[in-house]
Parts: sequence; C-alpha cells; structure tokens
Amino acid sequence: MREMRKQPTPNPSQEGNRQARERIIITASCLLPSASCLLPSAFCLLPPASCPLPAMYLKSIHLRHFRNYYDQKVEFTAAKTILVGNNAQGKSNLLEAVELLATLRSHRMARDRDLIQEEEPAAQINASLERDSGVSDLSITLRRNGRRSVAFNGESLRRQMDFLGVLNAVQFSSLDLELVRGSPEIRRNWLDTLLVQLEPVYAHILHQYNQVLRQRNAYLKKIQDTEQKLQQSQLAIWDAQLATTGTRVIRRRDRALARLAPLAAAWHASISGSTEVLQITYTPNVPLQQNQQEEIQQAFLTKIQQRAVAEMYRGTTLVGPHRDEVELTINQTPARQYGSQGQQRTLVLALKLAELQLIEEVVKESPLLLLDDVLAELDPYRQNQLLDTIQDRFQTLITTTHLSSFDSQWLKSSQILYVHKGEISTSDF
Repeated sequence: MREMRKQPTPNPSQEGNRQARERIIITASCLLPSASCLLPSAFCLLPPASCPLPAMYLKSIHLRHFRNYYDQKVEFTAAKTILVGNNAQGKSNLLEAVELLATLRSHRMARDRDLIQEEEPAAQINASLERDSGVSDLSITLRRNGRRSVAFNGESLRRQMDFLGVLNAVQFSSLDLELVRGSPEIRRNWLDTLLVQLEPVYAHILHQYNQVLRQRNAYLKKIQDTEQKLQQSQLAIWDAQLATTGTRVIRRRDRALARLAPLAAAWHASISGSTEVLQITYTPNVPLQQNQQEEIQQAFLTKIQQRAVAEMYRGTTLVGPHRDEVELTINQTPARQYGSQGQQRTLVLALKLAELQLIEEVVKESPLLLLDDVLAELDPYRQNQLLDTIQDRFQTLITTTHLSSFDSQWLKSSQILYVHKGEISTSDF
C-alpha cells in the first residue's frame, strides 16, 4: 500500500485541541452581503492563520482498486489541500471518491463497474471523518455486479440511506456549467443531490417515485405494444401511487429552492457588483398553487386524466416531477439561451456558494468543498472571489495543473500533494 506520511506538526495543548474542534456559529443574517465587504460578511471573519479546522474534517481516505488507484492512502493535514498534476493522472478520481461518500452518487459516471479497475471484482473507499460528535470510519464497497455495501464504524448498514448525511460535501467542476446550458434533467439531478444531503430520507422518497414511474411506464408500453385492452383499475392503482410519491418529491423540491434561491441571489449580486439580478424559479410539471399534500395530489390526478390519451399514444408517463424544470434567469432573461459565458460562470459560482451556505445552516456544520479544476473556468476576478470566500472556513480539496493561480498566503496555509499516474506524494514526481 502506498501511504502518505503525515507531516510533523506541533503537539497542541488540550485547550488548543478544544478550539480546533470548536464550531464557528454564524447566524443567517450574517450571511448576506454587506456594504463593507464585497463578499457576504460572514466570510470576512478571521485571517487564515487564526482559523480552526472546520467542524466537519476529512482526516484520511484510502482507495483500493478505485479508478486508477491500486492501493493509496492519503492523510489530510490542513484545511485546504491542493492536488497538483497533469490531466488524466487521478486528481478528479480522488474528489469523485469523496463525492460518493457524501451522496452515494458520482456526477461523472452512472455505473459502478466503470469505477472499478479492470480484472478486479470490487473497489473500496475507506475514510476517517471528524465531526463535532467525534471520529467516524466510513466505508463503501463497489462491486462489478452493481451490488454495493456501506459500513459505518465497521458495522454494515442494511439500508444505504442510513449512510447519507454522515459526510456532507459540495462539488464544483467545469461540468457544472451544464447546470445553465444543459437539459432540465441536469438541473433536476443537481437539486435532488442537494436535497439528499439536506434531508437524507429524500433518497428513499425519490427511489419510491422512480420505482412507481418505471412500473407505470412498463404497463403503458405493454398496452401500446400488444394492443391489449386497457385495464382502468390497474392503471388507477399506478395513478394513485404516482400522485402520492410524486407529491412528496414536488413539495421537498419546492421547499429546498425556496430556501436556496435568496441565498444564491445574494451571492450573485455580490459577485456581479449588484449589476445583475438572479432569479431561480421552480416550475413543476404539476401545477403548484400551494405546498399542501392534498391539493398537489388532486392536481396531479387531474392532469393525469387530461394527458391520458397522449400517454396511451406515446406509451410513457407525461405527468410528474420527472418532467420538472428549474428556471434560471438573469435580469429577467433566460440564462440558458442568452447568458454570456461570464454570466453563466457567475451564476454557477453563486449556486455553489449558496449550496455551501444552505447545507451549513441545515446540518449546523460546514460541509467539505470539492473544486475540480474549476479555477481554469473562472477569470482572475471570479477566482479571487472564490478563494477569498473559502479561506479556512471549509475543508477544501482543490485540483489544478499548476500553482500559479494561488497567492503565497494560500500556498503557505495549504497542504500540497502531487498526483501522477494514480500515485500521490508530498513531493513532485
């Protein structure tokens, strides 16, 4: 096993240990932009040298047969870790492993077998995480047949949902520009990933809905292909289940965006110098007059009846949250069609900073921030905005091909690791 040797550090006093674990409590009102600071005032707190480690701190990670890592352990010794290396060396793979620990999802790959080294039956991700409640050991095993297993402190968990919420992280990569430019499905997946971290039970709710949706689609397709007579009683069962589970999805998406939208708008105004106004609008496929279970379910069933003929003709479900949209506008103009590249990058940066803030408000601890070669996508002004915001407030893992984007203070307070062909070292290769 290739193992990182932890650099020697001074032995802190008992009081120092306590302070390193102590949480910086900040009220929501402090998280709005102030006239005296270009960035939201909560992030103009302390110089990096005096900031304690974040309350949520990934101490180490151990990868076996994951992507291009054969057997690699890394210990994180600072609040900021810079992973340096050429493209296709494994920097993004390490961040992807952390993302899996947080969300059980990869935004880069849908199939587990694509994450496992060739000729290996399984891959494993182990990690040690420190939170206010203590140190925990996390483990995910990915198998080529698609069956996963997760463990917490050495104990296998029967339900993967119970693993969610242990580690929280926000990923920001060049692929996130598709949040603006891409299809509605990309924005739905982004919102669902955020919701899983805010409310882990949402993973179960979404799974229930998708299961009912698949079964209903299979029934409609069967009727279409075989020209069998429609059994209204059978379809009514699927309709009722679709409306019940779909309503739960809609209500939670609506609540999450209602909290996220003003935070993102505040960040966007700060970054753009208040020259632009960002609006985020949730447009559910089912009319949403008010966020009440009974009213939404009834509207759901009514729309299903209205689209019944079209569904039979097309052999698929046309009503439900799988067809929702999240609309992003800048100065009342759709950002997708008309936003410049600079505006789109500012928008995505505002969304990611709002994610960090909302997760922190909900879970009461600072999440990890994973920045995957994102500085290359930002101009110097936006780079400085992002780096000034981070400081030591969030544990941050950031990948780059060179160190020239960082000032001397950032480099001095960061752990610098070099990545080359699936190996990680404290010295350049």
